Amino acid sequence: MTVDHALVKRFRQEVGDRLAHQRRLDQASGLPPMSGEDERQFARALIAQVLEEFARGEIGVGRTPPSAEEEEALAGGIHAALFGVGRLQPLLDDSDVENIDINGCDRVFVSYADGQELMREPVADSDEELIELIQVLAAYSGLSSRPFDTANPQLDLRLPDGSRLSAVMDVTVRPAVSIRRSRLGKVFLSDLVGNGTVTPEIGRFLSAAVAARKNIMISGSTNAGKTTLLRALANEIPPHERLITVERALELGLDQFSELHPNVVAFEQRLPNSEGQGEISMAELVRRSLRMNPSRVIVGEVLGDEIVTMLNAMTQGNDGSLSTIHANSSMEVFNRIATYALQAAERLPIEATHMLIAGAIDFVVFIEKRNDYAKGGRLRRFVSSVREVAGVDGRVLSSEVFATTPDGRVLPNAPLSCMEELAHHGYDPGGWA
Repeated sequence: MTVDHALVKRFRQEVGDRLAHQRRLDQASGLPPMSGEDERQFARALIAQVLEEFARGEIGVGRTPPSAEEEEALAGGIHAALFGVGRLQPLLDDSDVENIDINGCDRVFVSYADGQELMREPVADSDEELIELIQVLAAYSGLSSRPFDTANPQLDLRLPDGSRLSAVMDVTVRPAVSIRRSRLGKVFLSDLVGNGTVTPEIGRFLSAAVAARKNIMISGSTNAGKTTLLRALANEIPPHERLITVERALELGLDQFSELHPNVVAFEQRLPNSEGQGEISMAELVRRSLRMNPSRVIVGEVLGDEIVTMLNAMTQGNDGSLSTIHANSSMEVFNRIATYALQAAERLPIEATHMLIAGAIDFVVFIEKRNDYAKGGRLRRFVSSVREVAGVDGRVLSSEVFATTPDGRVLPNAPLSCMEELAHHGYDPGGWA
């Protein structure tokens, strides 16, 4: 149903004013401030009150008041404008939406789980209103307020539903926003086996590798499903272990499921303030995590100089670490890490980096994304390759223990050197010749 966004904006202002008035009354009366949930419930009552007054006014001047369906849509829009993400909310509420790309307020492109891509209605009346929406979200997401303005034209943050938002302004003709939906928040390896992301054999192998405290690097292209696979592997970790997660913007959300991980500390990179002070980098956070008595350190995504610190951590008794990295193949991961290491403060030469990789990483898992919707198929994500790091001889030596066959199946391809250890943790290599 089409919502009258002009009415939503008007009523949002009215409800916001009444909510602010009630806060002032409570403060003057010495009452404690409302909790977040109490405020939301009170706002719902105010929304109903405002809509009822509007309907009576329309009847009074001889116009038809909103129908029950229209009133419900208005109420949802007002509540989303107050507490959610405004006109983006219906898209985030749609479980089939995977990605939302906004190239200005009225150029909205949506990708769906089946691979279909469609243009949708505007999410704001102007680019200025879109920027204001992002600024409000940035003020209340993550561990600290993140500016989004001319002096700070880039923004990354995690939305309340777990989706990842990236926005830029002033470096593009119009403000641009990309939202990657977190459709599978609480996810397990069994779920990924069920939807075909991993084969049953690879699922058993990965479960045993996590239990055996193997260091695993998950690789793939943008939006291939690396973070989802990382969550699933993390959920194989026993609940008694203390986990430290390090991320640029909070996304993993392992601390949200205390029944699975009761002892989690989530670190988030802090950006410098307007004076260029107060920055805490990913590399610093990884170093700090080692002093926090971690059972395992999980680095959400490696994109820069934190790689050397992380690899050092993996070789210093912090076995069982997990991380993700952008790459186009499992073999390319080693060169990508070496490139990041060259950019780090340590300026490690490639030979030294390869030695560090060989001592730190046990397995590289590559997850592939294929969109065959235009050919009558659908979007597929699947683990297509797993490499075991075998040592170093001028370069990293590895064997592809799982590989994709010419007919598209993913099968065991080479023997595992740590087979006995994995078998001890429940891996039954039924597919090995």
